[in-house]
Amino acid sequence: MPKTSKSQTPSAVLYKYIDDYQTNPFALSKALNVAYQSVTHILQGKSRITVPMALRLGQRFGNSPQFWLDVQNTSEIDELFNDKIFVKEFQSIQKVQKQTGKAVKKTKEKEPKSGSKKRKRTTINPAVPKKAAKVKSRQKVKAFKTGKKTK
Repeated sequence: MPKTSKSQTPSAVLYKYIDDYQTNPFALSKALNVAYQSVTHILQGKSRITVPMALRLGQRFGNSPQFWLDVQNTSEIDELFNDKIFVKEFQSIQKVQKQTGKAVKKTKEKEPKSGSKKRKRTTINPAVPKKAAKVKSRQKVKAFKTGKKTK
């Protein structure tokens, strides 16, 4: 079976397989149970190898569908890296650094109310203030009960 290199397109690989197995695009399309144009468009570089086509080609030639998808993906990546505009945009993307610290639950003790037991409050990140949504919803409930409008 032919091997691919990074510079080979799906059409070049498919041509090699057609030559090695001594078949033609018409016979291949019949064997794959697809339209003749599906095979010829791949051979002309007008269409890409889709997952269903990769499954069919893998079954026909005795290799994996992943092989055909890798040929297609490698070809597309090579094509993108030959595009100067894309390369310029790609190189401007900065890598993100992993955070080493984990959010640890910390317990804070509130001062107990008179006549009540001590309460513990757990928060994931004590630096983050209480959510404003809770406050607004409380205000809306209070306004509804009193009949006043809220902002």
